Amino acid sequence: MKTNLPDMNETARANRLHIALLGITNAGKSSLINALTEQELALVSPVKGTTTDPVYKAMELFPLGPVVFIDTAGLDDASELGELRKKKTFEVLQKTDLAILVLDASVGVTAFDREILQHLKGKKILALGVLNKIDLLSAGQSETAKAAPVIQAKAAAIAKELDLKIIPVSTETGQGVRELRAFLGQLALPEAEERLLVADLLHAGEIGVLVTPIDASAPKGRLILPQQQTLREMLDHQIIAVVCQDSYLKDTLAKLSEQPRLVITDAQVFQKVNADTPAHIPLTAFSILFARYKGDLKELVKGARTVEKLQDGDKVLIAEACTHHRQDDDIGTVKIPNWLRQKTGKQLIFEHASGYSFPDNLSEYALIVHCAGCMLNRRAMLYRLHQAQAAGIPIVNYGVLIAYLHGILERALEPFPELFQ
Repeated sequence: MKTNLPDMNETARANRLHIALLGITNAGKSSLINALTEQELALVSPVKGTTTDPVYKAMELFPLGPVVFIDTAGLDDASELGELRKKKTFEVLQKTDLAILVLDASVGVTAFDREILQHLKGKKILALGVLNKIDLLSAGQSETAKAAPVIQAKAAAIAKELDLKIIPVSTETGQGVRELRAFLGQLALPEAEERLLVADLLHAGEIGVLVTPIDASAPKGRLILPQQQTLREMLDHQIIAVVCQDSYLKDTLAKLSEQPRLVITDAQVFQKVNADTPAHIPLTAFSILFARYKGDLKELVKGARTVEKLQDGDKVLIAEACTHHRQDDDIGTVKIPNWLRQKTGKQLIFEHASGYSFPDNLSEYALIVHCAGCMLNRRAMLYRLHQAQAAGIPIVNYGVLIAYLHGILERALEPFPELFQ
């Protein structure tokens, strides 16, 4: 039976390698993403500016693994709307693990292509060039073999000019597409190396207890992504997972014949779970696991310790990577602001950002409080951390902050001895 519930076998977009297709308008980016995915995903038209907002398509690219291709708008649109499209395209670079620069063989290298490359080099993003529309280079040639030297010479000249690997393709005829897909599949990207969320903290056969409260904010019929991803990784590594609500934690622990190696809780009930978990059993939170998995746990811990320096009138930015229907006791808009006011005794000003938007100017804030970032890939989360560091603004995530505000941060960090080395 088909349902609209997420498949636990399906890799979430945030955990896929992000491959962005960039280039001028009508270079064939949309045609290329259709060819690579073998689907009519992106709208293709000879009219310039057909692609507006970035288009995402997830697929398995063997043997590289799960990836998401991102089709972007052309960067040579000089209109007012084109500038907005250009901004959207450059925002994609914040999460891009590999960039494919799509060049139009009938046009050659443009100033816009060189500008894109400079941005990629500045952000240290691995880039690959694709020379598209090579069928136009062979126009008038009766045999494909006769056109090959012309195509190879053109590709070699561009590769030398840009100091970039160039793969010639034609999305019109399909020539070179299979070779491009195979080349991508064989890439050894650092981001493709497996990062462990929890399986380095427990071993096969050990017990981990997951505390997942089901309250008004819990999505109907499913676990939230951090809980789902943690559970799946434990199962993948033959770790015994016991799942319960916070109200049954005491009973659950009492019924276990063997002591759990670790208790992992939703941060919203950190205080209660801390009280119900014996001191000799290690305890942490899903969002603290994600702080280490997606970002820089040490930096976020440093951010938590600056809370005591907040003064009356200071602005605090609360940023969430997703959008959701907010309940009366919402964690970001209600609970955390209240806990911060209680802890500091100060009159603080709270501002909020949600989704993929993140303020360009962070200098007006005294502290940034970020969610676990489960909807962001690691590069995007690190980009936000680097933005905060560059602006000299401390940043902390929900789980680390909540543990600090409730006086249990040291206990919540015990599973991570590398922090104290």
